[in-house]
Amino acid sequence: MFRIAERGSTVTREVVGGVSTFMALSYIIFVNPAILSAAGMPHDQVMLATCVSAAVGCLLMAFLANYPVAQAPAMGHNAFFAYTVCGAGVAGAASVLTWQQGLAAVFCSGALFVALSLFGFRSAVLNSIPDALKKSIAAGIGLFIALIGMQYGGLIVDHPATLVTLGHLTSPVALTCLGGLAIIMVLTAWRIRGAVLLGILATGGIAAALGLARWPGQVVSAPANPMSTLGKMDFAGLFDLHTHGWTGLVTIIFVLFFLDLFDTVGTLVGVAERAGFLDEKGRLPRAERALLADATATVVGATLGTSTVSSYIESAAGVTDGARTGLASVVTAALLLASIFFLPLARFIGGEMGGPSLHPIIAPGLIAVGAMMLTVVKDIRWDDPTEGIPAFLTLTVIPFSYSISDGIAFGFIAYALAKLLSGRPRQCPWLVYLFAALFVLKYALVR
Repeated sequence: MFRIAERGSTVTREVVGGVSTFMALSYIIFVNPAILSAAGMPHDQVMLATCVSAAVGCLLMAFLANYPVAQAPAMGHNAFFAYTVCGAGVAGAASVLTWQQGLAAVFCSGALFVALSLFGFRSAVLNSIPDALKKSIAAGIGLFIALIGMQYGGLIVDHPATLVTLGHLTSPVALTCLGGLAIIMVLTAWRIRGAVLLGILATGGIAAALGLARWPGQVVSAPANPMSTLGKMDFAGLFDLHTHGWTGLVTIIFVLFFLDLFDTVGTLVGVAERAGFLDEKGRLPRAERALLADATATVVGATLGTSTVSSYIESAAGVTDGARTGLASVVTAALLLASIFFLPLARFIGGEMGGPSLHPIIAPGLIAVGAMMLTVVKDIRWDDPTEGIPAFLTLTVIPFSYSISDGIAFGFIAYALAKLLSGRPRQCPWLVYLFAALFVLKYALVR
């Protein structure tokens, strides 16, 4: 079924590769519920939805495309969902959605992705977005995730004069975060598989030793009841234009779709290049099937109760260990399903402690993942101001405004204006002009 011998692999390599990929991405099992619970979602049910939707995505990728590429709720997407779409932690946020309406928006973006994958339109959309904006959005999301991690770890706190300032580094929360970050850094430097997961678990030990957390007494328990998130999408509330406005609605669905599309394509190309899947023209065979698997997983995830599900670059860990077929994704899926029984451990790691909105156990993982996402900035053409300045605005406005959509808006508007006013209008795709105009209209109409 998986043509293992034809791909130059063995069953043993596929199993080892699937386990390695699981170890590399399994931190999401603890991090995703902690982030989405900030939007009011029930922690235990989100943990269940995270594991099941990720497993379904892995199986879809295995049987539709036969690639060793794992799926799971994506970092950055969950932050966008919680802090921008649902306005978590933002006092007086205007026109934000409930988490039920947010899930409906995720479902719509996934359905749009499915349609584009079925009809082959995704190439036109993908090729219309300049590389400078793609890479700066990824880097900006990395900074945003790192900022959230620093807040969770008490390293950055609010200040009435400067907005933010350094926290009390000798506090137990900050020491726990710094200790965990040091562990992840060392494990990553030594190329230890599952460095982020092992670092999070070690941070839990530090938190327990410092009295910040109490060991739950058990690690395994029955899975949570999924009924409080299963099928709770509120489409009627989402499309109530009198409340949210059509510009806000279009922006949210577009950004959700946009992030999923480019995360998926970037991951598929990166993993495929390392595995040698690309043909002589640099194209990925069965690309539309892989995109369909990703898009369908997002629809399933929204139905179960989690933010956007996407392809994980951590799949490169499995590829490095020899995985070449979808059997590795089946192994990863089996381990994800087994994880639903570790609910007490998820509560221990993802629970608040030491004060409101402090999650020192997962904070080091967020900071480390954010740092990894910044590597793409080296490929931005900083010497060209029509490329560099829009990219700079994008990656700085995202964390400074605490909004991924506002960072994307600034980038699109700046890029369109830069190319138009510098006498190079044809270097800017028409789609960028279109969305730049829509973003300007949004800011003009929304007070």
